[in-house]
Amino acid sequence: MLGYVTGKERGEADAVLAEVAAQLRRDGVAVAGVVQLNEDFDPSRACHMDLHVLTGAEVVRISQNLGALSQGCRLDAAGLEQAVGLVAQALAAGPDLLIVNKFGKQEADGRGFRPLIGQAMAAGIPVLTAVNPGSQAAFDLFADGLAVRLTCSHDEILRFCNDQLKGRQCQ
Repeated sequence: MLGYVTGKERGEADAVLAEVAAQLRRDGVAVAGVVQLNEDFDPSRACHMDLHVLTGAEVVRISQNLGALSQGCRLDAAGLEQAVGLVAQALAAGPDLLIVNKFGKQEADGRGFRPLIGQAMAAGIPVLTAVNPGSQAAFDLFADGLAVRLTCSHDEILRFCNDQLKGRQCQ
């Protein structure tokens, strides 16, 4: 009921999750959650990180510009929590599937989308996310053996989602 991918290249998992979410929505699946789309400028500048809320037209910027020489975390925690709030509202409506752009440092620390992932799983709603290698140990602890690792392949991820949706209809 909890599937996850790990991209090999920067932005790979984001792009595949966005493609799968778009396909599922075209197929009439009620998908809640967010996908991340990065706006790159050039290799010497950090990208903008935006979360697209799947149940509406909202786009929430979750990065902040700290300057060219900054080494600190660029995550805008307020932006992330705004996106979490929007997804919480959508989750209350009982979607067919929850897609979360990633289980990252915030989730590893018990914040961000982590509570919503647990809430969806408790309600029997399948969840799809991405996991960065640096968050894998925390994710494994959180998932407690309930997660299925998927290759970062559109077809495999879509097949996983459709299998989960069929299994949910049979219950």
